[in-house]
This record gives sequence, C-alpha cells and structure tokens, in this order.
Amino acid sequence: MTAVAAYKRIMLKLSGEALMGEDAYGINEDVVSRIVSEIAEVVKLGVQVGVVIGGGNIFRGMKGASSGMDRATADYMGMLATVMNAMALSDAMQRADLEARVQSALRIDQVVEPYIRGRAIRHLEEGRIVIFAAGTGNPFFTTDTAAALRGSEMGAQIVLKATKVDGVYTADPKKDPDAQRYHRISFDEAIGRNLAVLDSTAFALCRDQKLPINVFSIFKPGALKRVVLGEDEGTLVHS
Repeated sequence: MTAVAAYKRIMLKLSGEALMGEDAYGINEDVVSRIVSEIAEVVKLGVQVGVVIGGGNIFRGMKGASSGMDRATADYMGMLATVMNAMALSDAMQRADLEARVQSALRIDQVVEPYIRGRAIRHLEEGRIVIFAAGTGNPFFTTDTAAALRGSEMGAQIVLKATKVDGVYTADPKKDPDAQRYHRISFDEAIGRNLAVLDSTAFALCRDQKLPINVFSIFKPGALKRVVLGEDEGTLVHS
C-alpha cells in the first residue's frame, strides 16, 4: 500500500548548526548528505518542499552584536552566511538528482535567484525544492521568522522546525529525566506554558495565520518522513 502524505506543501526550517554535525564550525558533508536523503524521501511522496536555512554554523548576528558590533551589520553578515549554507545544500541536492533552486532575500544575482514569490511558487508546483536564503532580508528578524513568513507566503500547510531534540518537552530532557514530550499542544497552551517553540515574532505569525508547527529531530532517521505522513513524531503546535 502506497503511503499518503498528510501535507501537500511544507516549509522546513533548518538551523545552520544542524549542518555542522559534531564539528565545531562549518559544514559537515556527511551530515548534509544525510539531511538531503531525508528530504528526498519526502519528495518521493509528491510533497512540495520549501526550506529556510539558518547561518549559525558560520556566523550568528546576535553573537556579533553581543561583542560590540552594530546589530544591523551583524545581522546582514548572518544573512550572507545563510546564502553560503543554501548554496551548499542546493549543490548536495543536485548531486542527489534533486532539482533545487536558491532564492535570496538579498540580491546576489550572480550566484542565486532573487526572492520572487510567484517564481518560488512555480518552482514548487513543478516539483523543485526551493531553498530560501538571507532570512527576511531585514535585520532584527530571525530565520525562524523567515520560515513563518515564507511558509505563509507560499501557502504551506505546516512549518517543520528541525532541531536536535525530538519535540517540545515539559522541561529540558537532558537535565530532567522525568521530562515528558508534548505530542500535541495548542498555540495558547504553548504561550501559557512559556514554551520556546519558535521566537516570539515567528510564533505570533504562525498563530495568526493558523499555520501549524511541528518540532522534531532532524538527527532521528526517518523522522521527517514520519512527520509528513502525519504520524506521532515530534510535537505538533496547532490552532
């Protein structure tokens, strides 16, 4: 029996740190290849995939600002780091016979496409993976917010936040052995319990647009596919 996806179009949020693996810095090729293979399994189901990628493995704007750098300058540097990650991810996808396009919110036309909503939707409709780089193109906004924004603009049915932890817990599972994973939780419950699902701006946008979020571990084999199939994987935050 052929598996049927629960979602036609998804927006996957990948952190830059996810690309490091166990390395201290940069891009681990083995990790990138494994992430690409997980995405390929979802594409085989006929799901349209958008990806928003962070840049924390290369440069994090908040860290630069905390060391005295101008915050806007630091954030723009962080956006450029996401473009590098997007290009690396796209290259790995092409080598895995997946069609991918990078669209950047900052204009770097010699290396990637500019973000154009209609063109991005067309790419998705034609089965290409679209990797959204440079966040929203504005300082003071995180790539979490970019994922919520692009997910809303693209008409995605869900935002999937890939992390190192397999969901949202009642407490830090590394510190509290009695911590319990939330299987499903409403936006209002997440706010009331002060659960850091996404940053507050991104969370508010998803809540207002009634765009559900699933938090799951990208390092758990097959987890992305199980989420897309609608199985009990990670934590679903819904209206």
